[in-house]
Amino acid sequence: MRKIAVVTGTRAEYGLYKNTLQEIKENAYLELKLIVTGTHLSEEFGYTVKEIIDDGFEIEDKIPILMRNSSKDGISKEMGLLMIQLSQTFERIKPDILLILGDRYEIFAAASVAMVMNIPIAHISGGEITEGAIDEQIRHSITKMANIHFPGADVYARNIINMGEEPWRVFNVGDPGIENIKLCRLLTKEELKAVLKTDIDRDTLLVTYHPVTLERDMLPYQMENLIKALNKVNKNMIITYPNADNGGDYIIKELEDFKKNNAKVHLFKNLGVLKYLSVMNLCGAVIGNSSSALVEAPYLKIPVVNIGNRQKGRLMADNIICCNNNYEDILQAVNKALCSEFKEKVKKTKSLYGEGKTSIEITKILETIEINDKLLKKKLGWS
Repeated sequence: MRKIAVVTGTRAEYGLYKNTLQEIKENAYLELKLIVTGTHLSEEFGYTVKEIIDDGFEIEDKIPILMRNSSKDGISKEMGLLMIQLSQTFERIKPDILLILGDRYEIFAAASVAMVMNIPIAHISGGEITEGAIDEQIRHSITKMANIHFPGADVYARNIINMGEEPWRVFNVGDPGIENIKLCRLLTKEELKAVLKTDIDRDTLLVTYHPVTLERDMLPYQMENLIKALNKVNKNMIITYPNADNGGDYIIKELEDFKKNNAKVHLFKNLGVLKYLSVMNLCGAVIGNSSSALVEAPYLKIPVVNIGNRQKGRLMADNIICCNNNYEDILQAVNKALCSEFKEKVKKTKSLYGEGKTSIEITKILETIEINDKLLKKKLGWS
């Protein structure tokens, strides 16, 4: 059997992996070796490893790295800790392929270790552009380390090839976020109310704001204006914690204070994939700077207000209103998203990220691709 190691460090990333992990688990020729790290093992972020266990996945290794310090030096140290421990784990399990997703620093650490140990790397969601965060450099660095590429759209596949990657390595399988929606039975209003203790309807805002890592000094200004605008709009709000990037602890503190001062704020460390998508499906608009607003919300035909530079450069469907971090601009954008005229426009939105069977296609390639010198020895495809 071919051993497929997978490293996951966040709730969002696991949610995108989930269907592919299930396909690997059920494949007679593949053996899943799941390694869990990052915020999954943190009570502060909801201890989401429990969700992985509840979904029936066997965990090969748990690697705690969070140091309760989302500063630049803290994250650098976490990367170092992860690399040391992953080298030991990879040496023990001897994976045939490492499957990774996205552009987190944990994933960069995993790719670096695998590259040095001559383990072929398969990378999901490469070729994308996000100009406001270090994710940009991380993502493209992983692309140059990876041996197999699974981009989510044609334009991202072209970006990978334009970076010098050989076309035979690139497989446009669509975005796993779209497949998640197609395979889920989303919860009803009544089911959501039973677990979230509040009504979710078209008068509800779903809010997620992550640190913009290249604008750390601007974070107090950004949060002040975001909270001021949300207060002014005065709608029922479902707000989720940010990720554990530099500045995440500051955002959490501001959101906790916001919750204390506004009874319409319902703050959650983690909703999980099913509840999150179900809230998105029923809410009036998605607000913030999360990639899910750009991928899943267009498919569900939900208005989006994308704030600031974190997602600058990504594909933007017709349901997305982009604005800067100024209070007046955020307020104007949210009001536009909630108006009946814009909602009518959003009904015609088309997904830009495919509608295919992403997990099945990825698993088939992992099973059948030849692991040989041709795969391991990379060259610039356009030279």
